[in-house]
Formats: sequence, C-alpha cells, structure tokens
Amino acid sequence: MFEAIARTSTSAAVFDQISARVLSGELAPGDDLPSERRLAEAFGVSRPAIREAIQKLSQAGLVEVRQGDATSVRDYRAHAGPELLPQLLLPQGEPDVAVALSVVEARQIVGVKVAELAAQRVTADQAARLHNAAAAMESPNADTIDLQFRALGFWDAVVDSADSIAFRLIFNSLRSAYEPMITVLAPVMEAEVSNADAYHNLATAIAANDHQLTSTRAEALLSAGTLALSSVLNSIKDAR
Repeated sequence: MFEAIARTSTSAAVFDQISARVLSGELAPGDDLPSERRLAEAFGVSRPAIREAIQKLSQAGLVEVRQGDATSVRDYRAHAGPELLPQLLLPQGEPDVAVALSVVEARQIVGVKVAELAAQRVTADQAARLHNAAAAMESPNADTIDLQFRALGFWDAVVDSADSIAFRLIFNSLRSAYEPMITVLAPVMEAEVSNADAYHNLATAIAANDHQLTSTRAEALLSAGTLALSSVLNSIKDAR
C-alpha cells in the first residue's frame, strides 16, 4: 500500500504519501490508518517520524487522532483549509480542471475584496509600495512569465495594505497553487499582466481610499485573466 522511503526520518514524505491517498479517495472518510508501528515498517522510517507526519495530517484536517484509539481519515472538504489547494490542483502532476476553475473563481472574488479592504487601510508607505509595484509592470524587457511574477508582487503589496491575516493566508495558498502553472499559463495571462495602466489605476484608487473605484478597477483588472483562464479550462473540461 505504501512505498518505503529512502531518506530516514522524513515525516514530510510520509505526509505526502498519506495525504495523496486521502485526497484521491483511496483512503476514504472513516477509514482507520494502520498503527504507528505498522506504518513505520511500511515506510521504513522511525516511529517519531510517523508521529510527526500524523500530527501534520491532523493539523491539515485530513485525519482525526483519538487518544487510545485508531487514527481515522476525515472528510477534508468539511475540515481542511486552503493550504491543500496545491495538492488538489495537481494531484498526479496534471491539473484537476474542477479545482482549477474554483481557484480562478476564488482569485477573482478574493482579489476584489482584498483590494477594497486595502483602500480602507492603506498607509502612505504602503501606497508608495503599490505605485512602485505598478511601475514594475511597465518593464519593456519583461516577458509574460516575468510579468506574472511581478503581478504577484503587486498583489502581495495589496494584501499587505489590507492588513488581514485571513486574507494573507488565503492569498498564500492561492499563490502556491498558481505558481507551478505560470509557464503554462503565460499565453493565457498575457492580456491581464501586460495591461500596466490597469495596475497603475488600481494603485491610485487604493491610495486615494476610494472604495467604490477600487472595487471597479480591481474587477476590471482581474476579469481579463479570469475570462481567459475559464475559457481554456472549460475547453479542456469539454474535451475530456
């Protein structure tokens, strides 16, 4: 069932194998995991490594640890957080279209709401950082891949301006899910990331504390990529 791990005491590798089986449905909600001893033998690692991996699985909402009883699989849809998005997006090295579409939807909605909050809370220093990040989108030598990373830098500044730990953690998860796809998505994202004026306009609206204008401009900026990504993903979905 499990594969022996060449490196000793590597809880991360144990976590990866078990979480992959939970997310794929091979280990279903309610299933009991083998004992620590049996898992240690199957993986070829120490019991402390197994214990650490199970603790991480519990923190991720994938298993339930009951004192004096077997550790059982939980329904991740009911208990897990957005940190699982990268694994869900590329479960076997290939994108899960349904998950990708949900990430695109979340990107649009969260981006607009974060920008609105930033317009309420931005400081003078943060406004200057936003303008600098927008200016970086104008580089004549940057290709679409580079521009995507610069756009992420711009949104990183927007999230900092919003001063919300919840939105920060959500952004981190969405970014982790998005970054592995940047090279593949370069042609699709070109219309959005090459629109330097849109980034300048959004930075200006946030710096001016204009909540309504910020919402309109964030929606307009993100719509280009959202429409393009949704179109491509739906085409892939229809072809399958």
